[in-house]
Amino acid sequence: MTEIATSEAPACGPEETASESAKVPTTEPSGEVAALESAREEQAPTPQEPAPQAPAPTATKPAPASEDLPSAPLLLAVEDVSDSSVTVSWEPPERLGRLGLQGYVLELRREGASAWVPVNARPVMVTQQTMRNLALGDKFFLRVAAVSSAGAGPPTVLDQPVHIQKTIEAPKIRVPRHLRQTYIRQVGEAVNLQIPFQGNPKPQASWTHNGHTLDSQRVSIRTGDQDSILFIRSAQRSDSGCYELTVRLEGLEAKAAIDILVIGIGPGEAGLPCWGPRDPTSYPRADIDGVRPGEHDGSQISGVGSLWQAQTSHSPLSHSGPAEKPGPPRSIRLLDVWGCNAALEWTAPQDTGNTDLLGYTVQKADKKTGQWFTVLERYHPTTCTISDLIVGNSYSFRVFSENLCGLSASAAVTKELAHIQKADIVAKPKGFVERDFSEAPSFTQPLADHTSTPGYSTQLFCSVRASPKPKIIWMKNKMDIHGDPKYRALSEQGVCTLEIRKPSPFDSGVYTCKAVNVLGEASVDCQLEVKASATH
Repeated sequence: MTEIATSEAPACGPEETASESAKVPTTEPSGEVAALESAREEQAPTPQEPAPQAPAPTATKPAPASEDLPSAPLLLAVEDVSDSSVTVSWEPPERLGRLGLQGYVLELRREGASAWVPVNARPVMVTQQTMRNLALGDKFFLRVAAVSSAGAGPPTVLDQPVHIQKTIEAPKIRVPRHLRQTYIRQVGEAVNLQIPFQGNPKPQASWTHNGHTLDSQRVSIRTGDQDSILFIRSAQRSDSGCYELTVRLEGLEAKAAIDILVIGIGPGEAGLPCWGPRDPTSYPRADIDGVRPGEHDGSQISGVGSLWQAQTSHSPLSHSGPAEKPGPPRSIRLLDVWGCNAALEWTAPQDTGNTDLLGYTVQKADKKTGQWFTVLERYHPTTCTISDLIVGNSYSFRVFSENLCGLSASAAVTKELAHIQKADIVAKPKGFVERDFSEAPSFTQPLADHTSTPGYSTQLFCSVRASPKPKIIWMKNKMDIHGDPKYRALSEQGVCTLEIRKPSPFDSGVYTCKAVNVLGEASVDCQLEVKASATH
């Protein structure tokens, strides 16, 4: 991690004497300071000493060998410059010298001066240094040298002088949120726009209207340190258009455009196309900035730019006067409800407010809360499908019309509710497919040959696997022994057992276990030997 040293700039000027030039401390006694390169213009004088009585070597030490001195630091550069400080950095030298590195000495030389003044009193081991408390207008050169116990190596000089001057903050314009879309005013209303901006030092602000200079007779501009205000006392249709604010600062500039639309025709404007007077009682009118329902001010309407179309007296509509909010849609009905969806349809309003409609706003409200939530805004078709309705709720819907003056004063509301039914859930378990475990008999454990002693009961064992359960038949020498009281046959969980009660040598022979079911049969056999006891 790069270490950073901070120091204050030395207070010196171009008239400083050579005695204030940089002195690099070393470990040698006074009078044995190593000679610097030609860049260090003056050195402290060596004090005079009386001549010794006995022969002695010369008072000055010879210049150190070049391999003892470090080479020049690398990549000296300015990292940051402010109005009161400067930060420089460099890289260590390629060669540190045989005696090792003791640190670095940073020096400055003000423009017009010849003396180099050290910034740090003694060598520092960091490779980045910040000089503070500099005065505005200072201009100076910097150099850095690596120092060892043998002396200072050659310095590295910054290519360009450092100029301390006031920091320039690029201009920026902060357009208020409500001015980022078309700003609509009625004829005769005042337009007062306050646009904040930033910049240091204070930038120059200018306004244009549709690319032309503002008419100072109609528009007033006041620019402060942090904002610019555009004011029109009484807006007219001709004031509509794009107003552009430009903020410039020393070759930098920022621009912001604001669209203003003035709607309605004032009584003092004449010679403009109109549609003739309108019957104010033909349909309800909403309150619009001083125009109350039932009033007629004799105003006219005509085209402004590309947003308005001049109409002739042959138009089937008979509209005149200032633009106003539209009426609500004439009717609305619920077409269909399925799943979590509802389909609506409505008809366009009879009164569009003397302007083109921007669309419709559709809202929904559930019966439980009664709160209205907007689903669609500026929606142009007259049919829509509302999705993601909550199961089990009942909904009402309403639709507003919208033009440049805003939403209609009232809305068309559905008469019937949309009931979102819970779907009938019918359990449909998958059919269970019974596995067929049927199989022919097979012995998993055969009979084993056995030797027995006369007079002691013995048992023969085997295991069989079969489905359905097999019939077990025991035989001796191929003869069925079922029903013989000397033998007892058992079969449980597929384990077949034949017990021979107190066998005699006559019971020796081949015993067979046979399993039979509808799928087949299987058998196993073994040799039983009953040995007579030996006689003495």
